[in-house]
Amino acid sequence: MENLSFLIEGIKALVTNGGWRYLVMWLIGALLIYLAIKKDMEPTLLLPLGFGTILVNIPFSGAIGEEGPLTTLFNAGIANELFPLILFIGIGAMIDFGPVLSNPKLMIFGAAAQFGIFFTFCLASLFFDLPDAASIGIIGAADGPTAIVVANHLGSKYLPAIMVAAYSYMALVPIIQPPVIRLLTTKKERMIRMPYAGKQISKTTRILFPIVITVIAGLVAPSSVALVGFLMFGNLIRECGVLDSLSETAQKVLANLVTIFLGITIASQMEAAKFLQWETLLILGLGLFAFVFDTAGGVLFAKFLNIFLKKKMNPMIGAAGISAFPMSGRVVHKMGLKEDPQNFLLMHSIGVNVSGQIASVIAGGLILAIAGSFGGFIG
Repeated sequence: MENLSFLIEGIKALVTNGGWRYLVMWLIGALLIYLAIKKDMEPTLLLPLGFGTILVNIPFSGAIGEEGPLTTLFNAGIANELFPLILFIGIGAMIDFGPVLSNPKLMIFGAAAQFGIFFTFCLASLFFDLPDAASIGIIGAADGPTAIVVANHLGSKYLPAIMVAAYSYMALVPIIQPPVIRLLTTKKERMIRMPYAGKQISKTTRILFPIVITVIAGLVAPSSVALVGFLMFGNLIRECGVLDSLSETAQKVLANLVTIFLGITIASQMEAAKFLQWETLLILGLGLFAFVFDTAGGVLFAKFLNIFLKKKMNPMIGAAGISAFPMSGRVVHKMGLKEDPQNFLLMHSIGVNVSGQIASVIAGGLILAIAGSFGGFIG
């Protein structure tokens, strides 16, 4: 009888005035699952996120609530920032900083592609309180873990929308970036070849690099120490040469497992009542603006440098300065091959991409410092 009662109440909830909200969230969840399976867009993340969205929007769902397992996971892994930081270890273990160490000037593109974060921060402050605006701005980094950490530190009440926007735009890099790049470049510019003369990087340099970057980033933006530190610790595991099996585990098993937990845990915050608000649409729009502006900033910066350079750079590599690693680097490489089958930009674009990973984390620390200095919002 109790089960029958729940069934009746659940049907009532679906057919009453607010029932359409559940149906909308089911469609959103189905869309995320479709993109994961049919379009192969970040399936490790979008599949659990989509299924979790349906899970939490079943009337009277036992997956959430005070004793719900997804709520427990959220408190244990996201509210205290544990999942994002552990994921950064896996990401760090995946990154090869060789292209950047071979050509250090590529790092400036990582910095140039973060301008959209700060412009969006200023724009969002017209509509939202400062901590929320700062959290929204970081969406432009296309770096989910950083977005979660910043929004948590600042106590943003729009954490669900910010998390979904950040991770969705990461997955949609192959759709969003190419039109922006084509709009800002000519065919001649996209055909510029950049031969790669990779230098042999010593093991000592590879080991020292993550340590030095952590120290420098900590001095520039102390709030970024945890983010940069976990990222660089993962890279140190990769480069030290004595933890190969652990490095492989971090790259594959750890990263994938944490991403799955992260996706379905984020979904715990996607209840219809919280998510279907006009602010959510505005946040998604501002996040897209930040993402597009970051892409454009990197491309335009490369075009600006070409005015002074005798040996021109392909301006498309500037777009890889966002933090969506390695998707953005691959997008630029594929666009180069489409224009000229002999134009191999992968090492250059990946070099810029890993620089963007570092720059976005530092930008997150700067955002925390700026927001904190204007009101002591950091908890």
